[in-house]
Amino acid sequence: MAVNGELGADENKSSDASNDLPIFNAENLQTNMKVIYYSRTFLSIIGGVVAGILGLTGLMGFIFYFLIMAITSIGLAAKAKFSVHSYFDCWNRIILDGFLSGLMSFVLFWTFAYDIIHIF
Repeated sequence: MAVNGELGADENKSSDASNDLPIFNAENLQTNMKVIYYSRTFLSIIGGVVAGILGLTGLMGFIFYFLIMAITSIGLAAKAKFSVHSYFDCWNRIILDGFLSGLMSFVLFWTFAYDIIHIF
């Protein structure tokens, strides 16, 4: 009986080791977050210029922004080969980070391009 108890304890130790939380390198995680931030900012600027050139106004411009951000999120996940937990600690990093700062850049370049093309 004692042998089974000892073997069971060893099995518990090995199963506990497999249930540990993953360990992330802070520098790599920070670099990956910078890539997401820069990608979203760049695509927000390009999207704002395209929306301004196309003459999108009102709600259609914001829908265009959300479409661009959805495509960006899918592209970043595809770049990570849909193995997000290998590069980030959660899915929210890809989906939400840089979203609002990208919106500000989008609106700035959207209005700038619209004014240059359609008003002046």
